[in-house]
Amino acid sequence: MGDGTVRELANSKRMMVFAGTAHPQLAGEIAEHLGIALSEAKISRFSSGEIYFRANDSVRGADAFVIQTHATPINESIMEQLIMIDALKRASTKRITAVIPYYGYSRQDKKALAREPISAKLVADLLSSAGANRVVTTDLHSGQIQGFFDFPVDHLTALPLLSDYLREDIKIGDDLVVVAPDAGRVKTAERLREYLHADLAYIYKRRSRHEAHKIEEMVVVGEVAGRPCILIDDMIDTAGTMTDGARALADQGASEVYCAATHPVLSGKAVQLIAESPIKETVVTNTLPIPEEHLQVLGDRLRVLSIAPIIAKALLAVFEDESVSEIFRGENQP
Repeated sequence: MGDGTVRELANSKRMMVFAGTAHPQLAGEIAEHLGIALSEAKISRFSSGEIYFRANDSVRGADAFVIQTHATPINESIMEQLIMIDALKRASTKRITAVIPYYGYSRQDKKALAREPISAKLVADLLSSAGANRVVTTDLHSGQIQGFFDFPVDHLTALPLLSDYLREDIKIGDDLVVVAPDAGRVKTAERLREYLHADLAYIYKRRSRHEAHKIEEMVVVGEVAGRPCILIDDMIDTAGTMTDGARALADQGASEVYCAATHPVLSGKAVQLIAESPIKETVVTNTLPIPEEHLQVLGDRLRVLSIAPIIAKALLAVFEDESVSEIFRGENQP
């Protein structure tokens, strides 16, 4: 074998995609869009609950992508991903990219009160210590989380996916209003408004001066009477913000109320609240698995769009050392 052939083999790149157990359906869709099979591995639990991982094939010199959304049980999902990354690092993987469709603890990105943790930074430190060289994630709750890492973070957004569905499938009309459910989501609402060429409104919450966490009044700022409205947020957790906002819009005479979000956390009584609210349709992506019983309760009022094509394009760009931001025309920064 000549020196040229040796150099060619040494410079060849190999893509391997591993999936955790949190959301295997999404990982399978991503691999399908990449046109490759998921790399085979053994993931199991000891009787004590400890996690075991081992790749079936050699990963030496490979470009490995570890897909794991931080779904419930969230701590189990995070720990599993850390163990997968650690195993690959110790097996001489050339580069390890943690693919995290939903980044856990993202709302704990700063200290609001004394003696609180910054848990989003802790998760970043754990990923770094485990051996990750890069992170690919979708619609972070706060863009500042990117600064918690000392290596590249590719921040994807589902806004083009959501806007295409809202514009082409629902066909709401020209008098649409995009509504931020609180002041913190105005920037996100503004970006969706630009995609849809719609008007903008937001909901101001006047909090009690006497009782903590109590909202005395919700004021809609903007013209919504007789017009269809879309509430937009990065996630729907307990659904209190969305459903309260939908009622405020209905009280102001909105003709129809839709809501859209990237991450369907749907914890607690979220599904029940949505079912009992004026929301006509809730549009989310599959960054998190949605239990079958939730799908049955909401039926046609819940639309789940696949984020897999967007993530697959980003992973291919990372593998080929091409620009990820060009996929979104530079509009993927929060």
